[in-house]
Amino acid sequence: MDTRSSGARVGLVAVAVALAIVYVVWGSTYLGIRVVVEEMPPLTGMGARFALAGLLLGVVLKLRGTDLRVTRAELLGAALLGLMLPLLGNGFVAVGEDIGAPSGVAALLVAAVPLFVTAYRFLAGDRPKTWSVIGVLLGFAGLAWLVLGGREQGHVPLAGAAFVVAASAFWAFGSWVQPRLTLPDNPFVTTVHEMWTGGVMMVVVGLARGEHFTPWEYGGRTWLAWGYLVVFGSMVAFSAYVWLLSNAPIGLVATYAYVNPVVAVFLGWLILDEPITSAVVIGGLVIVAAVAIVISVERHPTRAEEPALEPVGLSDP
Repeated sequence: MDTRSSGARVGLVAVAVALAIVYVVWGSTYLGIRVVVEEMPPLTGMGARFALAGLLLGVVLKLRGTDLRVTRAELLGAALLGLMLPLLGNGFVAVGEDIGAPSGVAALLVAAVPLFVTAYRFLAGDRPKTWSVIGVLLGFAGLAWLVLGGREQGHVPLAGAAFVVAASAFWAFGSWVQPRLTLPDNPFVTTVHEMWTGGVMMVVVGLARGEHFTPWEYGGRTWLAWGYLVVFGSMVAFSAYVWLLSNAPIGLVATYAYVNPVVAVFLGWLILDEPITSAVVIGGLVIVAAVAIVISVERHPTRAEEPALEPVGLSDP
C-alpha cells in the first residue's frame, strides 16, 4: 500500500511539473518572440529556430533508438503541417509582433485557435453543439473587442493584430486537417519532420521577402531569447505536453489553452512594460471564457478526433 501511495504521489508530482512546464514555457514564448524580433527578422529568425529544433530533436530521438525514416506520403503530410503551423502559424505571429502587436495580446489572439477549429468543423458539415456555437460567437466578439478596443487605446496596431489572427486561423486549419493527413505513428517523428521542413520554408520565404539574417550583429539578449525558444519552447515543453497526453486527463491537459495567455500577458507587462488596458482585460477574459466553453463541450470525442487541443502542441508559438 505504501508503495502504491508513493507511486501515486510521484505520478501527481510528475503531472504537476509537466503542467507547470507547459504553462510557463509556452506562455513565455510570446515574450521570447517579441525580444527576438527586436533585432532578428521574423521569418528567417523563426525559421532558423524551427530548423535547428527539428535537427536537435531528431538527434535526441536517434540516440534513443527511434527510427526517423518516413514514407514519401508521411513526409508530405509532415511538410503540410510545417507549412500550416511553423510557417503560417508561428511565422505570422512573429511578423505580427515585429510590426507592433504586444506579446500578451498576441497570446490572447492565438488562444482563439479552438474557436476557428470549431468553425472549420461547421463549414465541413459537422453540426456543432449549441454551446459550441455560443462559445465561438462569444470568442469572436472578444477578438473584436480586443483588437478594435486596443486600437482605439493606441497600443494594438491593426496590421499586427491582423497577422496574429491570420496565424490563429492557419494554426486551426492545420490542426483540423491533421487527422486527415498521412503521418508517422510516433508524434515525435512527425514533429521532427514538421519542424525542419517548416523551418526551411520559413527561411526561404523570409529571404524572398528581403529579410537579411546577420547573426554577428545580434546581441546577447536576442540570442538568449532565441536559444530559449529552440530548447525550451520547441523541445522541453513539447515533450512535457506529449507526455501529459498519455499520463493525465485530457481535460486537465487542455487547461494550457486558458493559462498560457494569462502567463503571456503577465510577463509582457512585467518585463516589457506592455499595458494591461480595459480592452486587454475584457477582451481577454471573453476569449478565454469562450475557449473554456468550446473545449469543455468538445472534450467528448476521442483523442484522435480532438484537434482543438493540438495546434500549439504540435507547433508551439
